[in-house]
Amino acid sequence: MRMYHVRPGGRRFRPAVRRLGVGMSLAVALVGAGVLAPVLRWVGELNPGWFALGAYTVLCALLGVVSRPLAAPLVALGAWLFFDGFAVHRYAELGWAGRPDELRLLVFAGAALLASLPAALPRRRIRVEVIRLAGQGR
Repeated sequence: MRMYHVRPGGRRFRPAVRRLGVGMSLAVALVGAGVLAPVLRWVGELNPGWFALGAYTVLCALLGVVSRPLAAPLVALGAWLFFDGFAVHRYAELGWAGRPDELRLLVFAGAALLASLPAALPRRRIRVEVIRLAGQGR
């Protein structure tokens, strides 16, 4: 089992984890947000309050862990569609409220991006050193 890999000619370890592609991340975000809406309705918190916003933010962060950083805006968009359609405006009606919706999108995208960045960054440098044994020529 390989934990890290190095690109040919590269000098940095990268994690060898398979991450979801951008399109698959959007699909998983839409399904996850679609499942979260009835759960929030069952709990009694499907309203534009802090609990629903926090639940969708946690969903974005969880999806960010298994997604690539480029997918963060699409994960945020998928979460915002269901949050805006079912928690804010009810009955699956979408509406743009300006600044509050921009802030919600930024919170969702920030959560997904911050959760996806640590696994995408290089881990450490490879140190290569040639050790000559005593008895070998130069």
